[in-house]
Amino acid sequence: MIRLSAKSRYAVSALLHLAVHNQAGAVPLAEISVCQGISMSYIDQIFWKLRRAGLVRGTPGPGGGYRLGRSPESIAMGEVITLMDGQGGPRRATSALDERLWAGLAERIETFLNGITLADFAARPDVREALLDQYAGGSWRCDVCGALSTRQQPIGGSQA
Repeated sequence: MIRLSAKSRYAVSALLHLAVHNQAGAVPLAEISVCQGISMSYIDQIFWKLRRAGLVRGTPGPGGGYRLGRSPESIAMGEVITLMDGQGGPRRATSALDERLWAGLAERIETFLNGITLADFAARPDVREALLDQYAGGSWRCDVCGALSTRQQPIGGSQA
């Protein structure tokens, strides 16, 4: 099984949270921290990189937070993982067989990850169900995913 860094996994989870709530307005980092189980200091580091890459944009002030910087359809998992973990540097092959085997496998993995977008994940019923399970409670039920949220209810939203 391939292991991704915690930073990559958390970045994907945070972006997925934004994608699911994209129509509900800016999402505070504190909400993402609580709902996704990511410490505030770590989420700050992640969002610094995401902002610089244009994957998220912030809205300052009361009612502010973060939204996706691009459409969920245009954010590939491979892009997020590369941003967080960097390019896997060239590794020295021990044989011609080793070189061909690992180069081909790395290419397939990269192609696969670049072919999956945030929108693909957000549309999956099992992902939405997992997001619902992560909420600890709050003041209103999200019209987008049905989960409870701790941020102020958006105009026209339904009460929990």
